[in-house]
Amino acid sequence: MRRQGKSRREIKLILGPISNTTLNEALKGEPPPEWTRRPNAKDELHARARQLRALGQDYEEIAAALSVAKSSVSLWVRDLPRVTRFSTAEGKERSAEGTRRYWAARRLAKEADRATARATAASEIGALTHRELVIAGAIAYWCEGSKNKPGPWNDHVAFTNSDPALIWLFLRFLEATGTPREDVSFRIYIHESADVESAQQFWLGATGASPDQFRTPTLKRHNPKTVRKNIGEGYYGCLRVDVRRSSGLYHKIEGWAGGILTATVRSSLYQANE
Repeated sequence: MRRQGKSRREIKLILGPISNTTLNEALKGEPPPEWTRRPNAKDELHARARQLRALGQDYEEIAAALSVAKSSVSLWVRDLPRVTRFSTAEGKERSAEGTRRYWAARRLAKEADRATARATAASEIGALTHRELVIAGAIAYWCEGSKNKPGPWNDHVAFTNSDPALIWLFLRFLEATGTPREDVSFRIYIHESADVESAQQFWLGATGASPDQFRTPTLKRHNPKTVRKNIGEGYYGCLRVDVRRSSGLYHKIEGWAGGILTATVRSSLYQANE
């Protein structure tokens, strides 16, 4: 009857009076039908307990590892066969390996969830209108671009970043504002220990610019004592985008960014007063 998909309650109704002990013994090794399983907040602990039991850990060890009651562990794993006890060293190694596999699977599941969330969010954006591109570019510049500081004014548009996608957004923004491409120049800032030629080729491809638009790279002195993560084949330094004769554009960016921030504050105040 169990193999036909019947639950414990249905089996009891068919067989008549029968003790739970007798029924448990009769059903030993027979998994419950899938339809009787219900989502439970402790399903993850349940699965982890079974993994640890399969690795040879006893009820006390599993209960301590998962911070649950020994009685709960007994309910979760009592259908599993007893396993041969391992030495302390073997047990630790098997437990560590089980933990590694468990978290590796969790990382894959979490990355899948993140990928789904990113794809869903990206689909909500779609193509940008001219106005939206100007807004995005102005805010990106106000976060990452050069701005006037106290002292002599320097109304010059210069944008620096290591993210090719953000650089491309800024170049699209310049096109939307009518900036001639010949007024744009580039300079790579990179550590002297990196592959400068490879970085030059990378940024040429990423920007679609001509080589004569690139100035001589600026090399940063390498300090062996500094622990840097931006190393290896994927390190191409930062790219600075300069716009010649750009004081007028700088004033517009200043106005666009200020208008966006002011509109945001006004909108918040309006909603608060409703």
